[in-house]
Amino acid sequence: MPGPSDHPARRTVVTIGNFEAVHAGHLALIHRARAIADAVSPALRVAVLTFDPHPFAILRGTPTRPCIHPLERRIELLKQAGADKVVVIEPTTDMLALSPEQFIQRVVNDHAPACFVEGDDFRFGHNRAGDADTLRAFSKKHNFDVQIVEEIDIDLADQTIVRASSTITRWLIEHGRVHDAARVLSRPHQLTGIVVMGDQRGRTIGFPTANLDTPCLLPADAVYAGSAILPSGQTCPAAIHVGPRATFNDTRRTVEAHLIDWSPPNPANPYEYNWHLRLDLHHHLRDQARFEGIEPLVEQIESDVQRARHLVEHKPTQPAPHQEASA
Repeated sequence: MPGPSDHPARRTVVTIGNFEAVHAGHLALIHRARAIADAVSPALRVAVLTFDPHPFAILRGTPTRPCIHPLERRIELLKQAGADKVVVIEPTTDMLALSPEQFIQRVVNDHAPACFVEGDDFRFGHNRAGDADTLRAFSKKHNFDVQIVEEIDIDLADQTIVRASSTITRWLIEHGRVHDAARVLSRPHQLTGIVVMGDQRGRTIGFPTANLDTPCLLPADAVYAGSAILPSGQTCPAAIHVGPRATFNDTRRTVEAHLIDWSPPNPANPYEYNWHLRLDLHHHLRDQARFEGIEPLVEQIESDVQRARHLVEHKPTQPAPHQEASA
């Protein structure tokens, strides 16, 4: 590997990608980059280069899909994983037109990489023409090393094995399989946002809810067991309803969380509205249903709350990914 004496204040270990989900495979890249930097020199910094919006939105001229995580959360997760800095690149048409060598030359000029750490599916440059072999071919000319990290395979609850990817993460979330999504992510899928005013029906039937306005990818319409993380850092179990409220003929898709055993800091004036809330989704409790009146609805909510409390308080340790090396 090139020595740290070359541009000691600038040299970096670089990893590049969309990092849409910051899943187990992405974490493996950053952990490897962190280990290389720490082993070579304190002067080496880990630089993660990511794109916003997704390049496909520009190339295909399609609207941006709901994000798995908003950009701020993605940056937070990347830094928690070991990145010293996260550089957000806007994928303009000019940038996407760069040849593979022009793209790498720009990275070399801006970040002085001592090493690139990528997955075996890494593609870059115009028409995604560059790959791991292309990167290796440029390494001697530009004085950097290349390390390719093996893929990460994940055992799901139904005994199938999937490769960790943003595509499978999105599919699992959209199908309500939040427990399996957590296996791929190495953490629960989190909805972040602002608590806004709802119709306040929950408090009239004994189950007040926090109504979350969130840009995050929503799971399938259902009721989930989760954890609420409050602005103070306090956490508590939560029963979370996602989707329309059929019993009240309300077709709007909303996120409502009943915070179980929560004691607001000021009972006379709890957080009310316009405060930040995070919801970790742990388990699918049940599909949506229409109830013939308030009484059966309340009975079902009571059951949902009891199950959510039990599942969250007794949630098992996240299983380790099943790993296989790739070529």
